[in-house]
Amino acid sequence: MPRNTTRAEPGLRGLTENDRSGPLFVRSLEKAMQVLAAFHHADAPLSLSEIAARAGVDRSTAQRMVHTLRSMGYIRRSGDGRGFVPGIRLLDHTLDYLRLDPLVRRATPVLQELRKEVRERVDLSLFDDLRVVYAVRLQSKRQTFYTTLVGHSVPSFCSSGGWAILSRLPDDRVRDILDRSDRRPFTPHTLTEIPEILDKIAETRANGYALTLNQILLGEIAAGFPVLDANGEPVAAIHVAGSLAEWTPEDFVNRNIPLALEAARAISQY
Repeated sequence: MPRNTTRAEPGLRGLTENDRSGPLFVRSLEKAMQVLAAFHHADAPLSLSEIAARAGVDRSTAQRMVHTLRSMGYIRRSGDGRGFVPGIRLLDHTLDYLRLDPLVRRATPVLQELRKEVRERVDLSLFDDLRVVYAVRLQSKRQTFYTTLVGHSVPSFCSSGGWAILSRLPDDRVRDILDRSDRRPFTPHTLTEIPEILDKIAETRANGYALTLNQILLGEIAAGFPVLDANGEPVAAIHVAGSLAEWTPEDFVNRNIPLALEAARAISQY
């Protein structure tokens, strides 16, 4: 998969001026995080001017922030010396998140067992409004580099995990998420019109799982299963994905759906 498939910006969404005006809000820290967020969706090292533009800060501020973050190991010079890339210290925070998150810890052994049984790609994605973010990725032999990376994300409006999660939300919240989504298609088959997406979400709600064909990748069949917290709220989803060259939809459903439904129930806290 040569491109990043999310169009839901994972930067500093959701902050209002009321949030920023509070006495505890540190604006300099916000700017530092904006500088780190500048690397989202970048496909090459960034120059100082590019970082400033992407972060929404002036060049002088970007220079100071990059210098500080570089000194701390969070940004480094690229190998060719022509720009900057994230530093190795960021991986420490990824590890902290994954090892301390109780859902990820609880889900991992269940997903490993599911992967052995279905022998297809199995993922756990976490709900983040317009997108779902992969926190566990157990790959099949067909997967490419980009689809093996933890932290990769896909839009909620057209992914199997997204439909699974949306099926457990109130209708007004579902409509709000769809209204705010960038619904440009990934393939000729991607559903982009709100009424047809709502029909699929209603079908998912009735079935207890989502089934997508060719929504994000041509030739892919994927099923999504909601994972609920102790209050019955959807917080994540399990994905099982295969190739339409190897599966008919009927065979895929018959073989994989019961196993994945059982896994989703085992991980949920309701």
